[in-house]
Amino acid sequence: MVAGIGMLASSGSGQTASAAEPYKIVNTAQIMGAGGIDYVYADNNSRRLYIPRGGEVQVFDMDTLKPVGSITNARARGVAVASGFNHGFSSSSPIVMWDSKSLETIKTIPVEGRPDGILFEPLTERIYVFSHSAPNATVIDAKDGAIVGTIDLGGAPEQAQSDGNGHLYVDIEDKNNLAVVDVNTLKVTAHYELGEKGDGPAGLGLDAKNHILFAMCHSQNCVILNADDGKILATLPIGKGTDGGGFNPATMEAFSSQGDGTLTIIKENSPMSFEVEQTITTKARAKTCTLDTKNNQIILITTEPALAGTAADPAIATPPQTAAATPPTTTNQTAGGRRDGRGGNTGPSMLDILVVGR
Repeated sequence: MVAGIGMLASSGSGQTASAAEPYKIVNTAQIMGAGGIDYVYADNNSRRLYIPRGGEVQVFDMDTLKPVGSITNARARGVAVASGFNHGFSSSSPIVMWDSKSLETIKTIPVEGRPDGILFEPLTERIYVFSHSAPNATVIDAKDGAIVGTIDLGGAPEQAQSDGNGHLYVDIEDKNNLAVVDVNTLKVTAHYELGEKGDGPAGLGLDAKNHILFAMCHSQNCVILNADDGKILATLPIGKGTDGGGFNPATMEAFSSQGDGTLTIIKENSPMSFEVEQTITTKARAKTCTLDTKNNQIILITTEPALAGTAADPAIATPPQTAAATPPTTTNQTAGGRRDGRGGNTGPSMLDILVVGR
């Protein structure tokens, strides 16, 4: 471990030594529906929020959290949007490609494997669709939807991040490493081992400017690495059941959402100093997240059963959104373990959208 790394860990809500105002839940919305959920995706350019649910992808206004439409023929796990072409893509079988302005389907793209994670890579303007079975990655031209190639990543991929300069980093969950891909050649150039504390990487954050990776692992650790050579810089504790993460360069903070109903914020004080800045209580199973870059807010999703005679009654199609000054008290209804299928309830349920900010 590199000398001088800060290891101030917070085990509950509240501030550490940081002078920044603490994070809290600043807005919520509930929408009645049915079907499981998985990844949530923020298209920051169009201010739209995409949530795959059941047999469709639901689309919301990111600022009001009100529904604006849906892609009805996509039983997807995730979404990526290539804003320069106004094209959206679902990680489904087949892939659905749509016009991100009108939400009208353009075409469907047959693919092999079991599509799961998905990412738009900006340098080559391609969509990467990830699968736990071969082929591990299918690469698609975002302009016309043509399949460019496939990649064997050497294991089961989860979240990925691009540095915009030719390198793609991918969590390999079952091998406890990160695969490094050359996006120009579509070749794996390295595997970064995560060490004894890095079991089951799922969420991933990248500080592209300083070349630092934050691998969020099921071992309840964030393993922090040098993106150039894979050297481990630090290991910090996170919650149980991570399934999403990221990095906000505007605040120099990495974040990890966990199924145990917590969101961990890690502060990068310098490229050699990191600390757990805060742990926020969210809701059980709120294990995937996305970043609103305009407001520096983190958006999470979960579902809860629809109970007759309550605010989750099916008669209430779209309850009004509310803003919570303090995080809600929830029962930990899940162990928050590894992904074993699309998350949440498959029957009638309330979709919860949680916005965390300062």
